[in-house]
Amino acid sequence: MVQIKDHSIYSNPLITRYASKEMSYLFSDNKKFSTWRQLWIALAKSQKELGLQISDDQIDQMEKHVNDIDFQLASEKEKEFRHDVMAHVHTYGTQCPLAKPIIHLGATSAYVGDNTDIIQMKEALSLIQVKMINLMDKMAAFSTKYKDMPTLGFTHFQPAQLTTVGKRGTLWLQDIYFDYEDLKYVQEGLKLRGVKGTTGTQASFLNLFEGDHEKVKTLDQKIAEIMGFESSYDVSGQTYSRKVDVKVTQVLSGIGQSLHKITNDIRLLQSLKEIEEPFEKQQIGSSAMAYKRNPMRSERIASLARFMINLAHSTEDTISTQWFERTLDDSANKRLTIPQVFLACDAIIEIAINVFDGLVVNEKVIMKHIDEELPFMATENIIMESVKKGADRQDMHEVIRTLSMEAAAQVKQKGLENDLIQRMIQSNDIPLSDDEIYHIMDPKKFIGRSSEQVVDFIQSKINPILSEHKNQLGIQVNLKV
Repeated sequence: MVQIKDHSIYSNPLITRYASKEMSYLFSDNKKFSTWRQLWIALAKSQKELGLQISDDQIDQMEKHVNDIDFQLASEKEKEFRHDVMAHVHTYGTQCPLAKPIIHLGATSAYVGDNTDIIQMKEALSLIQVKMINLMDKMAAFSTKYKDMPTLGFTHFQPAQLTTVGKRGTLWLQDIYFDYEDLKYVQEGLKLRGVKGTTGTQASFLNLFEGDHEKVKTLDQKIAEIMGFESSYDVSGQTYSRKVDVKVTQVLSGIGQSLHKITNDIRLLQSLKEIEEPFEKQQIGSSAMAYKRNPMRSERIASLARFMINLAHSTEDTISTQWFERTLDDSANKRLTIPQVFLACDAIIEIAINVFDGLVVNEKVIMKHIDEELPFMATENIIMESVKKGADRQDMHEVIRTLSMEAAAQVKQKGLENDLIQRMIQSNDIPLSDDEIYHIMDPKKFIGRSSEQVVDFIQSKINPILSEHKNQLGIQVNLKV
């Protein structure tokens, strides 16, 4: 796509600020209309092989002009015809006068329009897949590195039992893994629309081949194979079912939902000063507050993810409101929805790779927060160990309850540190030594199987994917802004 240099004209920030050049290209005019021409060549070649009077010279001429598209002429023709496909048929025909009589033979507009949409989505899903693999690689490395580091768990954003930093990372990673599996399923299930005719009956092609049904079926299969597909959809109206667009955009929406949730967690943790996203030396957090380090990458992901999630609803509206074999009220919507949902998805995955490539863990802060809460969490263990030494359970419960209320008052009413451990050590009613109490308070005794769960999950689910696609790893992301 030609970059807009006129600053008086709106330009899409998905292209200028967020998405990669690779994804932008897949939805560019060059990609779209050169694919139209490849489809016309595939149609002509297949028709020739099946006996129609099409010459090698006609096909050769078409092949010479796949990429040198006269966009100015096409624009003039579209203004004249009010029809984009016929504008490009005539533009191509002007460049290929020998082939002009057979370009688009028997086809309807959806032959190039819908098939190109499918091809673009399949290639875009492949690009998303590669970037998801790279994201999972970064997330797995993060989870593995911190699999043993205790941290406060939160339920209702209230301190709960301990987990580990790495175990929390695997919760994030598992959601991305689910999305990856969904993406693979949808991508592998994509088929070409094929050659189906104006209402999907293939009547025009049946006429061209003089009623030979087998040749029509072979034509459909040949074109699918030429364009890189195993087959085309069994039936269609003039268009492929818009249910396909729903399936694709729901997968992308799912990725957006996962990354929104993940970056919400990171933003909350950054507010707690436990974890921080990368912050460059010259980066400015606030134009007014010079000390600030805002989680702008995570906020950008959340913002674009919200846009994606809402875009996906548009395809749901489209399928539910289609009339019979086709209506055109999907066209303008698809021109906006499909490219932009892919561009946004591409952007948030790249930003997420950048975040996990440099995520900072502040262990001292995490331990400080554990020290503030763990004494309360450990009181049941203190009671049980005291009972083992002959203490009365009910008496110990009352002792610990009283000390806990006193320590809580120190924290809540006076803003002081949690001194419950010291109070228990100094208490003559608790039959445990200092060392025994501190031993009970070891945070790693409260993380359960967190470390093992990290290892098991990554080894069983993530490493096989990374191993299979090891040649696609190593993407480096530099944010545009």
